[in-house]
Amino acid sequence: MHIAVFIKQVPDTTEVKINPETGTLIRAGVPSIINPYDHFALQSALELKKKHGFRVTVISMGPPQAKSVVQLALALGADDGVLLSDMAFAGSDTWATSYALSRAAKKSGKLDLILCGMQAIDGDTAQVGPGVAQQLGIAQVTFCEHIDLDGKKFIVKKLIDNGYEVVEVKPPALFTMIMPPDYAPDYPSFPDIHAALAKPYQVWSAADIGAEERYLGLKGSPTQVNKIYPPPLKGKAQMTHGSVHQAVDKLLEIMKKERFIEE
Repeated sequence: MHIAVFIKQVPDTTEVKINPETGTLIRAGVPSIINPYDHFALQSALELKKKHGFRVTVISMGPPQAKSVVQLALALGADDGVLLSDMAFAGSDTWATSYALSRAAKKSGKLDLILCGMQAIDGDTAQVGPGVAQQLGIAQVTFCEHIDLDGKKFIVKKLIDNGYEVVEVKPPALFTMIMPPDYAPDYPSFPDIHAALAKPYQVWSAADIGAEERYLGLKGSPTQVNKIYPPPLKGKAQMTHGSVHQAVDKLLEIMKKERFIEE
């Protein structure tokens, strides 16, 4: 079986700042990382590879420097890497991105499973994975925590309100992955990183994937981000001094006053 994993290079959100005048992200000097949800999706694919012998292809869309996340995936054990990089992709919203990734998935050959993160931490829309599934006309399951194969069916543990749901899905299908509370990301050893630098990966343009440019970039994006800004502060913190018991008494007093609790 063949698995494709969509991965994205994102700015480390712990370092991101917003320009108050232009309302845009300040990316200069901000380190880039693999989207954490995609990292877990990749590890899930590699576990299936180890257990069932799947072939794993990673696909990323971004500028030339996004090759670093493709090489990271190769160092962790992916078999093939693809970077979609073309000025035609610049400014793509979630719909245009879904279209481009779906075209890349088709060019990758017969896929039994596509995995991606639940969302990207630089946008938090959670729209691209479902958008790709819609473009390809395949089944999708969102908010997945664990995947296994039983014969010709995938068994998926899916997060729902107040618990989990177990779903059986026949391939081809697309799953978006959450991160379990106890998740710890794997990172390759130095020899694996060094070996991955020698592994070839493919760079595909819009023409390579047969994409129509009217559906790409700003021109092909039905939505555009006008401005990014931090939410305004709605109140100030009130500091309490004294012992733990005094702090608890003060907190209870405030909660009763604000009618959060009744006597």
